[in-house]
Amino acid sequence: MPRLVLLTEGFTGRSFEIKAERNSVGRLEDNSFQIPAPSVSGHHCEIIFKDNALTIKDLDSTNGCYINGEQISEAQLEMGQIVRFGAIEARLEETKGTQTGKKQLDKTSVLPQGVKLNELESGTQRIPLGSSTGFKKKTNKAKGIFITIGIIVVLGVVGTLVFLFVFAK
Repeated sequence: MPRLVLLTEGFTGRSFEIKAERNSVGRLEDNSFQIPAPSVSGHHCEIIFKDNALTIKDLDSTNGCYINGEQISEAQLEMGQIVRFGAIEARLEETKGTQTGKKQLDKTSVLPQGVKLNELESGTQRIPLGSSTGFKKKTNKAKGIFITIGIIVVLGVVGTLVFLFVFAK
């Protein structure tokens, strides 16, 4: 029996055996395979298992269905292919124990959701100096008040000393 194994971080290792003829995938609880992720539509796609062949059909989902990175509306699924529902990736595998005498090793791995390779190649975004889109410098009113009071106190002390020297004689 085939199964879908989720690869995306946070869902890693969750799997769904495809046993019935029609299997629905989506965010809502009434699906055969629920994936509670914001990028997955309520009823995202349908997987049809007939005559030992798997067909995936997108149900007009918001973020689409992809097989090995190519968007599809309906396509055949083969073992080992990577399927993406919105931002969630899964691999189609044969269920362990149904192969002929060989023990299949679990090939599930974590796919981090970080910086993508094409973002690294394009470099970082630069903000020109003096543009209004950058951060504004924070003003420090307390520092200005403290300096003003300090100057007044110093002038008062100097004035008092001058007064004492001039009129103390």
